Amino acid sequence: MPDYHDDLRLAHVLADAADAATMERFKALDLKVETKPDMTPVSEADKAAEELIRTSLQRTRPRDAVLGEEFGTEGHGPRRWVIDPIDGTKNYVRGVPVWATLIALTETGEGGDHPVVGVVSAPALNRRWWAAKGSGAFTGRSLTKASRIEVSRVSDVPDASFAYSSLHGWEERGMMDGFLNLARDCWRTRGYGDFWPYMMVAEGSVDMCAEPELSLWDMAANAIIVEEAGGTFSGLDGRPGPHSGNAAASNGLLHDRLLSYLTA
Repeated sequence: MPDYHDDLRLAHVLADAADAATMERFKALDLKVETKPDMTPVSEADKAAEELIRTSLQRTRPRDAVLGEEFGTEGHGPRRWVIDPIDGTKNYVRGVPVWATLIALTETGEGGDHPVVGVVSAPALNRRWWAAKGSGAFTGRSLTKASRIEVSRVSDVPDASFAYSSLHGWEERGMMDGFLNLARDCWRTRGYGDFWPYMMVAEGSVDMCAEPELSLWDMAANAIIVEEAGGTFSGLDGRPGPHSGNAAASNGLLHDRLLSYLTA
């Protein structure tokens, strides 16, 4: 199996730079915020963080392609870095500390691109999570100060905790009935949102989560971390990985039940 230690170490360096840039402007009274064509906000910090990451990758991994939320695709090849400079921009611009920089490396293999490295860094929460293919998933502040994480062993929906981002997306897609049935049958539901539910699935504090509409940069880093923690990450269609335009993540034991509720 390939060794991705150097790539993971680089992803941490990139996350350190992004953390410094985003924290410097977090809660700034003069923060500049624009509305993108899809009616979602983008701040100057989103753009600055992605530019920092891209510049570093151009210097250190010039042969790798890059896909970022703010500046699109650059380059071609079997290796591609996938970046969400601030996942949770709406939280960021309102001063809510639940946001993170998501950095993933994907490689082309059988069946398409697969995440092989992922870092999720949430500096306002003082938390970071990461994984590399075949090496497990971890949380901590650095590679040398880390604890391994694993998914839960909860196997029954009535005992399970389910996390989600919002309600209106399920309603817009005609999936509200299944969502509500799942919420009623679970032991506990909470709308944590964005990257955080996936990290809690990986840590074992939440047992399953799902979102009805996402982009690759929202999912790639989350997917490898959940999988390396022993969980399952797929689209609502059951397709493994982060390429379905939506996501379902679980401890694996509950995955079929999760999908059956949401696609009924």
